[in-house]
Amino acid sequence: MYAILDIETTGGKYNEEGITEIAIYKFDGHKVVDQYISLINPEIPIQPFVVGLTGINNEMLRNAPKFFEVARRIVEITRDCILVAHNAKFDYRILRTEYMRLGFDYERQSLCTVELSKKLIPGQKSYSLGKLVRALGIPLSDRHRANGDAQATVKLFKMLLAKDTEKEILRSMVRSTPKNTMDTKLVHLLEDLPSITGVYYLHNSEGDIIYIGKSRNIKKRVNQHFTSDNRKSLEIQKEVVSITYEATGNELNALLKENEEIKRNKPKFNKSLTKTIFSYALYKTVDTNGYIHLKIGKADGRKKNITTFTNLQQAKAVLTEIVSNYNLCQRYTGLYSGNGACFNYSIQECKGACAEKETPEDYNQRVEEVIARYSYENKNMLVIDRGRDIDEKSALLVEEGEFKGIGYFNLNYQLNNIDIIKSIITPMKSDRDAQHIIQSYLRKNNKLKIIELSANE
Repeated sequence: MYAILDIETTGGKYNEEGITEIAIYKFDGHKVVDQYISLINPEIPIQPFVVGLTGINNEMLRNAPKFFEVARRIVEITRDCILVAHNAKFDYRILRTEYMRLGFDYERQSLCTVELSKKLIPGQKSYSLGKLVRALGIPLSDRHRANGDAQATVKLFKMLLAKDTEKEILRSMVRSTPKNTMDTKLVHLLEDLPSITGVYYLHNSEGDIIYIGKSRNIKKRVNQHFTSDNRKSLEIQKEVVSITYEATGNELNALLKENEEIKRNKPKFNKSLTKTIFSYALYKTVDTNGYIHLKIGKADGRKKNITTFTNLQQAKAVLTEIVSNYNLCQRYTGLYSGNGACFNYSIQECKGACAEKETPEDYNQRVEEVIARYSYENKNMLVIDRGRDIDEKSALLVEEGEFKGIGYFNLNYQLNNIDIIKSIITPMKSDRDAQHIIQSYLRKNNKLKIIELSANE
């Protein structure tokens, strides 16, 4: 659990500042579950330059509660939480100073979104909150007011969690979880899991990830791990002490994150991914008469393919559908091995390339349409799908035929700026498995919104 906060102060000498406003959002990694926002009477004057910056003046705070009146509420909302703030050292120091004045030792773990942003979103011109969120397309209202800055920090932190492919943030959260939670029985671990699409992480007592999985129903899938009596499941049941998860909004993102993060984190209970997740591919050849042939073959990394398939049965089913939809020749796609014209020509579903009744130019035009439809080689595009929340969409970026990563956005204007798109995207490896996952998903979900990008965008 995280307590994302922002504090405004009076300004003045180091460790003599007073708090004028505080906003805290209790965040479980997915949504805000509690919040506290209040002006505070610091009982000392506000520096003039701070009044100009925040708009908060001494008169506004005359009837506001003093810090000792809100101290208990702050302790309660931040209990068992990691404090998260933009420049966390400042906010944490100010809080500790106020509690020391009351004779109370306030201690929490903290995370700084400035430091996290520099690591996970490198290359930004500025890491000040205002300039950073503007560059990322995150809306920010009431700049230099606690509530506005805290809300923007929540959105920024949610993006940082998605970009943290090493899962260092999640691991630190698990390590800080109180021991009585660690010792909870498996049935209690299931209670807080949602029935949503996403990726889940099983942790041991050190916070290490021991298993990564994906599901369209996380709670149901984890329950299967806990009720199965096979050897691996029994070992997982012994070691797991905590479960974290990441909502992905759609199955494509879940598949890609699972593929990426298993290879990156190498959990002990995940099968080794030394083999690819597909075994067959569709290849293109040209005969002496100039006709393009499409043929299914065993997947071979040395050969350039159009698309890939999990198994031979899937490959034949997809190719049969292609032949029907594009009036292609069964002989020139390897689905007919008899003599003479193919069977489809006899029922007028093939236009006669195999009987020399259709020119190579006319036939190849339809074949090229198939290649363009099923391969994203050299393409620049965004694939838009469901997001994690009702007002959010996901974007998958492909540049020059190479998968770049996935991200989430709320506002359509963000898609009009390629720099913002690249900033919100979590970079991911464009390996053969990722390409297979994307192509397979696009074949099954042909109504997805795809935005073609020009090469110079």
